[in-house]
Amino acid sequence: MYIILPSVGITAIYFLRKYMFRNRKNKGIKEIYTTLETRKDHLPFFKIPSHYINGFLTVVCGGSTGVEVSTVVSTATVGNQVYKWKFMPLAFKRELICAAVAAGVTVLFGSAIGGWLFAVEVIAKKMQKTVLLSCTIAALVAFLFIQYFDHGFLIAMPAQQWHWGALPFMVVLGGLGGLLATYFTQVVIHCKHWFGNIKSNFVRVNLGAITVGTLILFFPALYGDSYHGLTTMLESFSSSQTIAVLPFTLALLVLLKPLAASLTLGAGGDGGVFAPSIVAGAFLGILFAYLCNQYMGTEFLIINFALIGAAATLSAAIHGPLTSIFLISSVAPNGMQLMLPLAIGALIAYVLAKKLCRYNVYSYQGA
Repeated sequence: MYIILPSVGITAIYFLRKYMFRNRKNKGIKEIYTTLETRKDHLPFFKIPSHYINGFLTVVCGGSTGVEVSTVVSTATVGNQVYKWKFMPLAFKRELICAAVAAGVTVLFGSAIGGWLFAVEVIAKKMQKTVLLSCTIAALVAFLFIQYFDHGFLIAMPAQQWHWGALPFMVVLGGLGGLLATYFTQVVIHCKHWFGNIKSNFVRVNLGAITVGTLILFFPALYGDSYHGLTTMLESFSSSQTIAVLPFTLALLVLLKPLAASLTLGAGGDGGVFAPSIVAGAFLGILFAYLCNQYMGTEFLIINFALIGAAATLSAAIHGPLTSIFLISSVAPNGMQLMLPLAIGALIAYVLAKKLCRYNVYSYQGA
């Protein structure tokens, strides 16, 4: 079933795109940037059901990505549709789209500040008063909305008190998170390019899906968004006795989660780098803390370094350090007390990834 389910899900998505959505493809957050650059290009209404259905099928059937990007684009489409229906003056297209995104991310992570920052820092990229006001109202309304539902934490294990002596290690982990995010970005680019050159839809869909399914067969933690796998690893490495093979398995998961996500997207699955970055970064933080404790005599708390690794990798992947700090601080109980370590990891990863990205662009142009 691990091998078959991804093929079932991605094949269903292929036929939905071909017959229900008329061969119109989803391109992720890039679509939002395109529509914000001009008032003529819009996010068509079909993207609301398309992203919801395809994102659901991808994750439920084992595709190694998450529903965050699908939610962001579909909620942005809601804002764009309100703009098209002329319910407000046509000058406020950016405000409506960003407000919808702020609400969607707030509900996903239970963090009004995180949703607000994502809309302003990552989507709008402008500090206009009207954008700030619209995002503030939307995030507050969404936050009040989720208070009526049983909203738990993404990670049940609470963050714990940290010590100043760990700061140098947090700096190193931030740099590793930046490298991991850069690796992830490059793998996604190469996988999409490679799959794009495969002419046969049958071969493209099944080659990617079966490869992902095979990886899941040997590493079940890669299934879907992998938050369940992250919980298992946190519990395993926080116990007094850790099975000898687990560190090696975790090291493989750090590298394989970005690969599995890239293969899922290349084969036609719906999603993005949001959840995979969080999970792969958390795996990296767990492994880093374990190795330091094992071979350097430290007593680092596994959960703290998992959150720092997640914040660092997510920051570098989405180029949103402030967003990453507040989103990750909201995924576990007592996460707010790690604000400074999260900020250190996120900012270092962001700066490093930006420099590496610029270097890659220059190298490509030189070649």
